[in-house]
Amino acid sequence: MSPRKSKRASTGDVSLVTIAREWTRLGCIGFGGPPTHIALLRKMCVEERHWLGAEEFEDGVAATNLLPGPASTQLAIFCAWRLRGAVGGILGGVCFIVPGLVLILALSVLFLAHHPDQWVLGLAAGAGAAVPAVALNAAWTLVPSSRARSGSESSAKARWFIYALFGATAAAVVGPYLVIVLAACGLVEIVVRQRGQLTSRESTKAIFPGVIAHVGAFGGIGALAWVALKVGALSYGGGFVIVPLMQHDAVSTYHWMSAAQFLNAVALGQITPGPVVQTVAVIGYAAAGLGGGLLAALIAFGPSFLFVLVGGSRFDKIRANVSMRSFLAGAGPSVIGAIAGSSIPLGLSFQYLWQVPILAGAALWLFVLRRGVVSGLILAGAVGLILSLTGVRV
Repeated sequence: MSPRKSKRASTGDVSLVTIAREWTRLGCIGFGGPPTHIALLRKMCVEERHWLGAEEFEDGVAATNLLPGPASTQLAIFCAWRLRGAVGGILGGVCFIVPGLVLILALSVLFLAHHPDQWVLGLAAGAGAAVPAVALNAAWTLVPSSRARSGSESSAKARWFIYALFGATAAAVVGPYLVIVLAACGLVEIVVRQRGQLTSRESTKAIFPGVIAHVGAFGGIGALAWVALKVGALSYGGGFVIVPLMQHDAVSTYHWMSAAQFLNAVALGQITPGPVVQTVAVIGYAAAGLGGGLLAALIAFGPSFLFVLVGGSRFDKIRANVSMRSFLAGAGPSVIGAIAGSSIPLGLSFQYLWQVPILAGAALWLFVLRRGVVSGLILAGAVGLILSLTGVRV
């Protein structure tokens, strides 16, 4: 992306040491998901340090939201790339990811122990009970911008609801093939908007999303690498959309963890700083220990670095591309539906009846009281902890 003409400080003198320090700091305090990450990056890069112009930063936000993968992580890589090129982008991205990754792997050792203490089980079951409500909340927050992108025409609004319904149904019923449904909705919208016109060669190049079939023949490290690659390359609209696929692979296909442990993994991805995509590190730990967790994270985040470092200079063209925007107008609502639909298999993973009222309380906390996700998960975990200490079965 070419620099915008705006009043900002020269970026040539921003040292790699400064990038390492500041992006590590953001990685340590980045609780609360993408909105928090974007706000922190904007405050630092635009408002305080004046490293980037406001328009340039907003263009980066818009472009990274067009790409698959964790958008806020890609934005962190993009901002560092704009300051010091490829080396800065790699360094900034790594420093942003590592703090949350270290914490989530440390918690994995505790929560996925072969014989965890009762209080650990209670804490995990309590936090896990709130996860379906968190998924619904994540979907709800994406609705306004997606509806605005779809247009004001009644036919466009109708298609939006249809795509969302297909996504929700796919997430609840056909987890491993969810990506096919998302891609199909996007392609249908391209056809509808272009009304049969042939897509130009340039537009075709800009359509990155493709359909990757589920490969069940892999085993061991090969299977883990495949799952992590799907997580990193296919998580349109945020990490939650890939939850049904991760659940099917980790629980049903490869049996790396139980359904209850997967709930814990998603909860850990929410209460630690960084993107929910880091949940894949918990899966990697369950499959192959600490080495597996590190490998899964490396593969899952790899596409984000590739997209920014290779395609950053073309972000303007990607944003302006008609086919890409049409694809997202169709895939976007199906992603939202899929995130909401993932709450069904997550809820079906409950092991105890007492988790149901905790779920209801989490929904009240998020939707009625409008409080934060992290605090809601911590409270839910605390309830589970207290119940376990009072002798309730966990």
